[in-house]
Amino acid sequence: MNRTATGDTTGILMPASAEDLRAAPEQFLTRAMQAYGTLSADNRVVSADRFEIFAGGNSGQKALLDVTYARAEAGLPRRLFAKFSRDFADPFRDRRRAELDGEVRLAALSRLPAFPLAVPRAVFGDFEAKSGTGLLITERIAFGEGAIEPLHEKCMDHLLPDPLAYYRVLVSAQARLAAAQHRGALSPEVEALFPYDREAAQADLPIAYGPEELRAKVAALGTFLAQHPQLFPETLTDPAFPARLEAEALAILQHEGAVRRFFHADPRFVALCHWNANIDNAWFWRESGGTLHCGLLDWGMVRPMNLATGLWGGLSASPIRFLQAELDGLLDHYRSELAAHGGPDLTAGLLDLHFDLSLAITGLALMMDLPALITARMPDIGHAQGPFDPLLRRDKVVEGFLLVSTNFLHLWALRGFGGSLQRMLAMGS
Repeated sequence: MNRTATGDTTGILMPASAEDLRAAPEQFLTRAMQAYGTLSADNRVVSADRFEIFAGGNSGQKALLDVTYARAEAGLPRRLFAKFSRDFADPFRDRRRAELDGEVRLAALSRLPAFPLAVPRAVFGDFEAKSGTGLLITERIAFGEGAIEPLHEKCMDHLLPDPLAYYRVLVSAQARLAAAQHRGALSPEVEALFPYDREAAQADLPIAYGPEELRAKVAALGTFLAQHPQLFPETLTDPAFPARLEAEALAILQHEGAVRRFFHADPRFVALCHWNANIDNAWFWRESGGTLHCGLLDWGMVRPMNLATGLWGGLSASPIRFLQAELDGLLDHYRSELAAHGGPDLTAGLLDLHFDLSLAITGLALMMDLPALITARMPDIGHAQGPFDPLLRRDKVVEGFLLVSTNFLHLWALRGFGGSLQRMLAMGS
């Protein structure tokens, strides 16, 4: 079946799947890249020398292409990565098709000379909103070649000799993007591509249950923690923790509306953010002097949001002991980089408060079903000797969800999100 869609921006008829692109890649790439402005009108793609389906990620199909042009053009990549929004053979992956819309818009924004981050150069990107069908084609990052380090896998940060260096450059990248927007360097394009709707932003990531369901979720979590203490730090296996979590979570649920208004009341705390700037969604290289740099990949769900929500997304899968030891320093590094690059000057106490409450809301919205998810996908979890047991590598969803949820709960225990709520309420928010 030949599936196509028409891009809302370029008007180009796009293949909707990798197989559709395989049918005539040279003709489509020539037409699409010329419409996008990355290929001269008197040039063309003469051959696709490699076309390989790439199985990875949690959304639409992907393909690796090597192409040859009629003539070389400066900066025009031969090794390409094609990302489709759709996966018609897998409804689980296809359900996330709308996420590519943001990636396509981010690719357009990244073409501005003032865009402050390294991202893969886009040679074509468009999206048909009515069907959720889109295609983004970028240069392919050469992991493990030259100065570029091999891809660092998610949840494996504990194997890095110096995780802090990597997280400092990731945090700096996020700060530079927010600073560029706040100082006006990306206007008016950023406002046109990513319009900010405060009411919609406040409603993002809703807590979709009430007090009784929350009590039941905490009870199930308490039972799971007690049954599998080897998987968790002592802060969470303390018998007193579930009762404290329930009381503080119920208070946050009661004041959820006020917390969400607080997130967006101060415009200094709102900017375009990468939602998931984990270490596996980046590439790293060093200059000759050893200075580490990074570029960011996989911009699905990019949107204007509270800065602290974006920060948590990037820190969420770091090792638990690392996060405990380095979080305060990384938050200070973010503030420093934000101000140094022309963004707002935030106080440490206020950023801490935003971080705690944004993590509380995100965790309550997304992470309270940890026991149900793990027992459904890995009923023999009890055989794991610890959080890095090789057994967990069998299911990346379980591995990732366990680590991120443990970090969420551990920070709740350490930082006292109930106290953070009281501080916010005392401010009159």
